[in-house]
Amino acid sequence: MTTASTSIVPTPAVAPQSRLWMPEQVLFTPAAIAEPWGQQILARVESLNLPIEILDRNRLTGLRGENERETYQISKRTLAVVVAPPSSLKLSPIPPSADWQFHLAEGCPAHCQYCYLAGSLQGPPVIRAFANLPQTLQHLGAYERMGEGTSFEVSCYTDPLGIEHLTGSLAECIRYFGTRDDGYLRWVSKFDGVDALLDLPHNGHTRCRFSVNALPISTRLEGGTASVASRLQALRKLALPPARGGGGYPVGLVIAPIMPIEDWRSHYTQLFDTIAEALDFDCDLTFELISHRFTPGSKETLLEWYPNTKLDMDESTRKVKRNKFGGIKYVYDTDIMKTLRTFFESEIARRFPRAKVLYWT
Repeated sequence: MTTASTSIVPTPAVAPQSRLWMPEQVLFTPAAIAEPWGQQILARVESLNLPIEILDRNRLTGLRGENERETYQISKRTLAVVVAPPSSLKLSPIPPSADWQFHLAEGCPAHCQYCYLAGSLQGPPVIRAFANLPQTLQHLGAYERMGEGTSFEVSCYTDPLGIEHLTGSLAECIRYFGTRDDGYLRWVSKFDGVDALLDLPHNGHTRCRFSVNALPISTRLEGGTASVASRLQALRKLALPPARGGGGYPVGLVIAPIMPIEDWRSHYTQLFDTIAEALDFDCDLTFELISHRFTPGSKETLLEWYPNTKLDMDESTRKVKRNKFGGIKYVYDTDIMKTLRTFFESEIARRFPRAKVLYWT
């Protein structure tokens, strides 16, 4: 691979024991290479000795296979460094997770068989990292409400920690929000490489969350991720005060997607036991509780990606929920939802009385 030399030295990424995704190819568009942040990403992937290709055009081609399953496999082995379009500077609200969403990347390196991105992104599910992140950050201040806390979610279309060793973009976001008076960053992950984040000047303006689930779900449906135990140890590192070797961050747990699997009370009780062991100290902790749901489009895509999945997507056992645009999703019926919600909220109140449950959906 021939490319221009650069003096940017990549920051050490994560501890060796962390679960790292290593793409089989890294593609750079000409526009991405022209960006200083694109050069920073280039230096990081070069230091990892990954195969790099500088494209001739600002388009991604050659990622489609003979069918959707093969396209998925090619895409999930690819990191493409591109420039986010100008439209990305116009933010969209993302309740109940945050006030606004912005993106440092699109596409996720994990292989979750219930993936919420299925059918929501255009084209092959390649992981696209954005080389013009600094420009995006410069525009966020216009969305902050002076004198109020304004939250920004950066995990809607990617797992930012899952690609952090390749991009450094999550750390850049944390540093930015550490300088803000009214802006607060939120991110969530199923990976565990947090060591490079511990000493960042976050100023309490970043909430680090991890998505966790009962073991029968996490072990069978969440391929390519860190184990739940590893995620919780990463959360512990982030939450511990600096005096104890931690990052001193506000933290959170996203329990999702909640499913009434066989013996679900026992499995989720075990999950709460594990959480309590990892967070056996006072910390700023929140919970977000999300039940499983799917759309006709996401079901079709997921069955193309994972034809042998055991994920329950039987419409006959679900209730139809419509949005204001006429779209539908399949959710659990009212009685099941009430039973699940009562269990989770009572367990959290009993075990973590100072924690906040931000929402149930």
